Amino acid sequence: MASSLFTNTLHISFDSVLTMDHEGMVAMFEALVETDLKDFLGCPGVIYEDELIEFFQNGSFRDGMVVSTVNGKTMEISEELFAENFQLPVEGLTNMNDVPNDVVFDARSVFSYDCTQIETSGKKRKIKFEFRLLNDTLEKSVTVTAGSFDAVTLERFLMMAAINGGIPINRSKVLFNIFKDMVTEGSRQTKGFAIQISLLLEDVPNLELGDSSEFPSSRILTERTVHSYIVINDKVGIVEVADITMVKKTPKKKAVSRKRPAVVTGDEPAVKKKRTSKSKSVSSKDNLDILPVAQEAVPLQTVAPTMEDEPVVESTAEITQC
Repeated sequence: MASSLFTNTLHISFDSVLTMDHEGMVAMFEALVETDLKDFLGCPGVIYEDELIEFFQNGSFRDGMVVSTVNGKTMEISEELFAENFQLPVEGLTNMNDVPNDVVFDARSVFSYDCTQIETSGKKRKIKFEFRLLNDTLEKSVTVTAGSFDAVTLERFLMMAAINGGIPINRSKVLFNIFKDMVTEGSRQTKGFAIQISLLLEDVPNLELGDSSEFPSSRILTERTVHSYIVINDKVGIVEVADITMVKKTPKKKAVSRKRPAVVTGDEPAVKKKRTSKSKSVSSKDNLDILPVAQEAVPLQTVAPTMEDEPVVESTAEITQC
């Protein structure tokens, strides 16, 4: 199925990622823009699945051009046409082994979490998140390599070093050579460039295309998906990463739960009323002290109830007002 041509592909919404609140990620995406990869990695994500299958079934490389037949129409794609469509530079390095040694040396510490010199190939766990993502993007959308996504190869490290160091690369030749290998019989190059080929199909005169589909949103790098990438890959426990996670809504839930104890405090006046009942027992003891004084008067029954009940009522009224 054509979906296998873009299952592992990453596409970029530059308008979204360049507004992120993450200095490292923004700097990395800006480097891609400065090295003229924006139009190639950020072009409109439209897919013509049936036509893509036919394109690769009939594709070949002849006379310096990628040639194929789709829906009865022959299409020829030269390196010049390829470069023009995606605004690719035609000057610069074509072999990553020519990246200057000092640029590679600096990259070995710049890419590292603790600024120590890391190896130019190996596992990604010692590399900062932004350069892990850069490695994944180059692997899935530029070199289109099948295999483990948990490692950095020397070729991609040199490519990342060139991007980070602002070294000019002949993107036109590098990418077209990869494109050529995709249609070359016997080549081990993984097929890809599904979005880019779909756009080229739209420019073929009189070619009737079938239904198109949108590129999966889960494979497009936006501010949201990049945040998710950071959270999922956070296995080292860097404090800097915790500041940019999207779990900032959790404190709001705690604030809601704090309102419940406030409801319980509404029972406090009732507790005070119970204390007034205790005050009655105290006043009854006072009655015992007053009774001997009242023995000289005959109407004990009239004096004791009225004189002693009034203070109790007054104290209760005072508590109610509070």
